[in-house]
Amino acid sequence: MIILFAFSTVEERDTFACLYSRYKNLLLHKAYEILRDYALAEDAVSEAFIRVYKNLHKIDAPDSPRAAAFLVTIVKNVALTMLRKANQAAHAPYEDFMAEEADPFDLERETLAKISADEIYALVNQLPEELKNVFLLRFAYDMPLREIGKTLGLTENNTAVRLHRARKKLAQLLTKGGYAHEIQ
Repeated sequence: MIILFAFSTVEERDTFACLYSRYKNLLLHKAYEILRDYALAEDAVSEAFIRVYKNLHKIDAPDSPRAAAFLVTIVKNVALTMLRKANQAAHAPYEDFMAEEADPFDLERETLAKISADEIYALVNQLPEELKNVFLLRFAYDMPLREIGKTLGLTENNTAVRLHRARKKLAQLLTKGGYAHEIQ
């Protein structure tokens, strides 16, 4: 951990190292209970330990129940914040959800103005599961293709192909529903 080099005293470094080794699994478990995603839980624990570093002066003894409660409170807050942000992103209107490189699915602002977020979600839910997952991770959660591939166990190229197919299928659904002009 690079952060161990940031401490000004050996005592601070040892306290932090003790906290990390003693509580990392507990914090990971608590974060996973909230997020239900191991990778996100690991991110929450990392963020929690950055906050612990910034507030190390508030911890008297690393093995005290008070220290454990303090760390659990931090990781819960971090995980809940992550969950809230993910939910907000999932329910936000899709203003420029198609602003990728050139693609046959060219959805204009006029089309977006005619369609509500609920209608977009209904159309996205009509996509096959493997296409819908890639589409939502890319546009609702703003994940890069590489991360989507890691999350779903796909190569980056396979992820891009699925995203292209999802966009094409969504364009067909939009055209069929009368929201967009015929796509070549």
